[in-house]
Amino acid sequence: MSLKLDQILALVGKLDDMPGEQTPRERFRRFLQENVLEIGRLRDYVEECLRNSGEQYCRALQDLVNYVGRFLQFEVAFGRYHGIQGEIGFDGLWTSPKGFHLVVEVKTTEVYAIKTSVLMDYVNQLISEKKIPDLDHAIGLYVVGRPDPEVRQLENAIIAEKRTDQLRIISVESLLTLAEMMNEYDVAHEDILAVLKPSGPTIDPIIDLMGRLVSEEKEEEAQTKEEIPAREPEAEGEASYWLTPVKSDETGTAEETIESLVGQAHIYAFGDRTPGRRHLKPDDWICFYASGKGVVGHAQISSSPQKKPDSRVHHHEKYPWTFSLKNHRIYVEQPIVIDATTRAQLDYFRGRDQSKPWAWFVQATRKITKHDFEILIRTRNEK
Repeated sequence: MSLKLDQILALVGKLDDMPGEQTPRERFRRFLQENVLEIGRLRDYVEECLRNSGEQYCRALQDLVNYVGRFLQFEVAFGRYHGIQGEIGFDGLWTSPKGFHLVVEVKTTEVYAIKTSVLMDYVNQLISEKKIPDLDHAIGLYVVGRPDPEVRQLENAIIAEKRTDQLRIISVESLLTLAEMMNEYDVAHEDILAVLKPSGPTIDPIIDLMGRLVSEEKEEEAQTKEEIPAREPEAEGEASYWLTPVKSDETGTAEETIESLVGQAHIYAFGDRTPGRRHLKPDDWICFYASGKGVVGHAQISSSPQKKPDSRVHHHEKYPWTFSLKNHRIYVEQPIVIDATTRAQLDYFRGRDQSKPWAWFVQATRKITKHDFEILIRTRNEK
């Protein structure tokens, strides 16, 4: 039985910058190195950090992000939790076998103002100390735990200060997705570097696309190998059950989208290529997964998707297939977390190693069993 992050942190003690081999930070980092051998378990710990507040979780998140760097085949130097005069205050220094360097700064949120000059100073100091050869072989990388699409102040600052060639932003969700693709598929370290060094400061859109492609391939592969339990043919008129992901974007958070469309307008919309769109029918049930949070609502479908773009849907030109909902239930404050315990109860993960990558399950719309649907909504309509 694997330990939850709060149990591990209670065992190692308060994380701080005290030096020594038997300090809490070193015990925690050794635990990760010796026990967290699969990216799926690492994702569980990261999401636990993001669901909780406090200094201990912020510092654990910094170490976990650095540990993701090792999964991406970087040599990682852990930074300090708290900066002091006379030492370079980077959170992590990742060195590629190809000679490229990432100076990493971990931010739980970007709600508060962030001075990009601080990270650039770290890069320049590392060059002065000859730990990095020059600016052509390094970038500063912000890893953000909970991006705020409405704020975007960090992205705007990078663009305004003309530092798009020197600074990058990636959400921790997308960083984990990169590590999962590298772990499970033929994605090389050179590919990772190519993704991390494109034009433009934000990397997430590229990784979202790659993640969707991997999710579809994973589904086909699992069906071919019969890893997913066979589903009984549905009787005519029998309801089907669906899981669909909802992502935050520049127009609002995933939770806001669900509250607006599902809770208030009683509608939802799919794109031309959304998996399962043609099979969606009245009286089916659908649950909504907010990326990185969990299942935050469900509803019953009351009409088949029609190509009638609705202005209430953000980017309705991309999602023109609108359908109506009834019997909705929203619980954004108490999401159903798809952690290892929950996954172990699902038909979809029967017989699978729960520490293996699992994000593919929530990266594309898919049909699930009634049993899995009831687990994912905790039969909230009855409570």
